[in-house]
Amino acid sequence: MGRGKLRIHLGAAPGVGKTYAMLSEAHRRVERGTDCVVAFVECHGRPRTEVMLHGLEQIPRRELEYRGGVFTEMDVDAVLRRAPAVALVDELAHSNIPGSRNAKRWQDVEELLAAGIDVVSTVNIQHLESLGDVVESITGVRQRETVPDEVVRRADQIELVDMSPQALRRRMAHGNIYQPDKVDAALSNYFRPGNLTALRELALLWVADQVDAHLKQYRSDHRVSKIWGSRERIVVGLTGGPEGRTLIRRAARLAEKGAGGEVLAVYIARSDGLTSASPKELAVQRTLVEDLGGTFHHVVGDDIPVALLDFARGVNATQIVLGSSRRKTWQYVFGPGVGTTVARESGPDLDVHIVTHEEVAKGRGLPVARGARLGRARIIWGWLVGVAGPVIMAVLLNTVHLGLANDMLLFLTVVVAAALLGGLLPALASAAVGSLLLNYFYTPPVHHWTIADPKNIVAITIFVGVGVSVASVVDLAARRTHQAARLRAESEILSFLAGNVLRGETGLEELLERVRETFGMESAALLERESDVDPWTCAGRVGLGRPVERPEDADVDMPVGDHMALALTGRVLPAEDQRVLAAFAAQAAVVLDRRRLQEEADQARALAEGNRIRTALLAAVSHDLRTPLAGIKAAVSSLRSDDVAWSEEDQAELLEGIEDGADRLDHLVGNLLDMSRLQTGTVTPLIREIDLDEVVPMALGGVPEGTADLDIPETLPMVAVDPGLLERSVANLVENAVKYSPAGKAVLVSASAIADRVEVRVVDRGPGVPDEAKERIFEPFQRYGDAPRGAGVGLGLAVARGFAETMGGTLNAEDTPGGGLTMVLTLRAAGSSPERLLHPEELLHPLRPERQVT
Repeated sequence: MGRGKLRIHLGAAPGVGKTYAMLSEAHRRVERGTDCVVAFVECHGRPRTEVMLHGLEQIPRRELEYRGGVFTEMDVDAVLRRAPAVALVDELAHSNIPGSRNAKRWQDVEELLAAGIDVVSTVNIQHLESLGDVVESITGVRQRETVPDEVVRRADQIELVDMSPQALRRRMAHGNIYQPDKVDAALSNYFRPGNLTALRELALLWVADQVDAHLKQYRSDHRVSKIWGSRERIVVGLTGGPEGRTLIRRAARLAEKGAGGEVLAVYIARSDGLTSASPKELAVQRTLVEDLGGTFHHVVGDDIPVALLDFARGVNATQIVLGSSRRKTWQYVFGPGVGTTVARESGPDLDVHIVTHEEVAKGRGLPVARGARLGRARIIWGWLVGVAGPVIMAVLLNTVHLGLANDMLLFLTVVVAAALLGGLLPALASAAVGSLLLNYFYTPPVHHWTIADPKNIVAITIFVGVGVSVASVVDLAARRTHQAARLRAESEILSFLAGNVLRGETGLEELLERVRETFGMESAALLERESDVDPWTCAGRVGLGRPVERPEDADVDMPVGDHMALALTGRVLPAEDQRVLAAFAAQAAVVLDRRRLQEEADQARALAEGNRIRTALLAAVSHDLRTPLAGIKAAVSSLRSDDVAWSEEDQAELLEGIEDGADRLDHLVGNLLDMSRLQTGTVTPLIREIDLDEVVPMALGGVPEGTADLDIPETLPMVAVDPGLLERSVANLVENAVKYSPAGKAVLVSASAIADRVEVRVVDRGPGVPDEAKERIFEPFQRYGDAPRGAGVGLGLAVARGFAETMGGTLNAEDTPGGGLTMVLTLRAAGSSPERLLHPEELLHPLRPERQVT
């Protein structure tokens, strides 16, 4: 079974009669024998609508309880079981009661359509999702129940139910829409004539757009090329010249005279890219046509009249607006021009308007070669060859007579050489001088400025024409080469910027330096301010030029939004550089925003890290610190009690418990303070050269005797460390190793020298740690496995690593061969470079706070 068809009665406003129209359609279908049922229709207490339900089968509604009330909704399952040919579903944009099958009624309709059931539904124009803001601005009421436009556009049929505002207000006054007690309020608020007129216009325009879309589809499917003047569409042909603005305004005035007129401005470029249009002028004209409500189109075509007519017929245009030709009178010998050709080929269905303007018959001007494109040296050589070359050639030919034809070819060679070297103007000068010399010395009668044989006149004319043609081609090639090189440079720059946007690599200062180098400026700065009245501040600056405090003080300023500008000093940039500079300015704003977002993210991360530390610290205080305090308090209370006579052994045991609790407190508080110092960055190591055997043995004083073995060779080099920090680091490592080592297995503390570093290894035979957890054990407040709460707060390894990295060393965990864990503390040997032990990433952040405080 195929998908069902959807027909929608679109109302311009509430009360226009869309539900009535839907029920009338149902009666017509029932009379034709169609199986039609009422799935859901809301009459809103309107008697005339209720009467229309008579004679139609109604599917019972589903009852739902919500917030103490009972509500009814369409029973989708019942409709699917009934499987009619046509189902009537009112109020397509309705939101279902929570607990229904779907959140929206249009989703219920989609299920019915998918089951092959045709649906006839209703919706008002104000319920279309895309028009929500417009309707709110007109009526002051925000529509909370909306339907996606695409759902309505996909309907197989859309029928507009319309009524004039005056007739609708009369219907309202007669009580045919709302209850009498609500009529006055409705007429003075939502149903004001202005509101109803605006809603009606929205409905008419929306439906007209849908009809236009269907018409375009029909013309495309049936390959209809003939213009159907169903709507005024005016195509404006632009050349990129200054007259384009006049043509656009004229076309806009023509469009205003017809209802629903549309302006389409089109610029046709040749496929080879050889065009004299000004990109800046085209950008201005694009902005103008868009401001006037039209659209701008860029079309490629070698035959401009044909491309223009094809475009106009493709969009079903009714009129074309062109400007009077800028050609001079003599230029018409090359053809009738675009305007005349378009008017002749347009046919009877397409009107062509030729609009006069200030540039008429002024010509386009000849392209003049610039020194910047051919080079100063080439221009000089071109003029020397162009002026002196014919004279030298005449002197040489006076000694050897080769005939007029050969003489012309030799002079033509000089003209070509001048064109190749200097471009158009030197070639023109060479052709002029050469033609005069040919006439005077070699064309009968010689030594006279007259020409006796008419054939010689033709020959000299051809000579001049060939010279000018070759010069024009050379000049054009030079200009295109210059443009290609410039576009290639621009594409490389834009590609660089695009890559940086994707990768987020370049910082603000690096980007500003790139701007300064690219455009050869003295300095570049990015200025910003909070509002129009606030002073400008510098977000970033590079270069040695004068400091710029305002965009107006710079040689070049490129605004970025309302309150940001890129300011350059050194020289004034040509207009053709503005496009790339605008891209740089936009990228600079992006880099600045990204940097600030990164700073905010870092601050948020630090705050979150601090919150986690405080939470973990509170957890530690709640148990790990409270437990020894409770033991100390209990022991002290027992000793001070007069109710019990304690023996000397009991008193000694209680005092030993007090001492153990105090030691635990001292150790825990020490680690907490160390972690706090690392977090705040106040740990300043006092590096000096010292032997390991002066420090490491002292670190073993905190563990029971016999639980750790020491192996420190006397031949080890001295290390550059802070003795106090090293002792604390090793002590924490040894205490941690002893804690997890099995009974009877002593921890081994050994040291060895490798190249320019010294490694201290703390080896235990405990359960070991999986590879994925080796980094996690160095995070604060981490206990591995099921270590009991009394085993500490989990700061020992974090403090040890923080102190090691503060001294320029590293601390890592390795597996012990045969089982267990080995802590490898790598230290700098005396006299070695501090950077040799650190990873490149760690050189940027030597304290690695993200590992110290977690």
